Amino acid sequence: MKNYIVMDLEWNQGSALTENPNIPFEVIEIGAVKLDENRNIVDTFDSLIRPQVYKKMNAMTQKVIHMDMKDLQNAEIFPHAFRKFMKWCGDDFIFCTWGNLDLTELQTNMRYYGLEPFSDGPLKYLDIQKLFSIVYSDGRTRRALETAVEFMQIEKKETFHHADGDAWYTAQIMNKMNRPDVEVYYSYDNFHTPKDAEHEVHAKFPTYSKYISRVFSDKAEAMKDSEVRATKCFICDRELRQTVQWFSLNSKNYFNVGICEKHGLMRSKLRVKKNEKGNVYIVKTLRRCDQEEADDLKKKERKAKVQAEKYEAIERAKAKRGRNHVRKKKVIKKVKK
Repeated sequence: MKNYIVMDLEWNQGSALTENPNIPFEVIEIGAVKLDENRNIVDTFDSLIRPQVYKKMNAMTQKVIHMDMKDLQNAEIFPHAFRKFMKWCGDDFIFCTWGNLDLTELQTNMRYYGLEPFSDGPLKYLDIQKLFSIVYSDGRTRRALETAVEFMQIEKKETFHHADGDAWYTAQIMNKMNRPDVEVYYSYDNFHTPKDAEHEVHAKFPTYSKYISRVFSDKAEAMKDSEVRATKCFICDRELRQTVQWFSLNSKNYFNVGICEKHGLMRSKLRVKKNEKGNVYIVKTLRRCDQEEADDLKKKERKAKVQAEKYEAIERAKAKRGRNHVRKKKVIKKVKK
């Protein structure tokens, strides 16, 4: 029987002068609620953590969480607290969080202390903030936890911005929402990217598909890859007939529009992301779109093409000026001789 581990973290950070790039955010509290398969609360977990990296509480952090170093001086260090947490979680569970930050920061702290990773690739979990948006909004807007609590008329009996309290509220939302059908829209934390092409993620959901690539040395290499550029209907897997070719206005997000003979217009969005070593990986989503959105993307494609042509013209002019400058210097040298 799989349990839901509804988890929340609080963390501290250094200043611009004291930040450790290997652990920009140091976890100082782990709070969690365990739900059974029917989303009933069966247990809770809370552990404060004594900092080892940032010994001074960041002013902004203290303002939000109303906690100082005196509250943490008798707490356990992260490795001990984490091992207790994982023992409490058990063997068969899925993490649930409000938003997409906690698991990344948890794994950053795990790596800093040399602890065994959860997996060697993307970690599947449930983002309750996203599911709340799918059920009660447009699926894209993200609401603050307290806003969702007020919307669902949940009694405010716990403290916000404490890990145990925020985990409890998230569990209450999940329980009251009671929509197991939307739990098929799981998320992936990409702290560990797919190690090779065989382990790349190809996930299909009721209304879209997602692809997470292996790591490439740079964007140019990634964009040459056939799987990165591929566009197939997420419903029937047919190749789409392209009506808007891949284009970008900012070099980080690329768009494409194609048509499936059976299921109509589809829009692809490709995001270029960097890992901590500076290499890139790709997250691509594909979903249905209407004619208005397709037309809008067509206009943006034309704009991107004009911008690219202008850029190429400027670069050619620069190169020509450079060649002329070299020729001029050679002529001057000859005249002096």
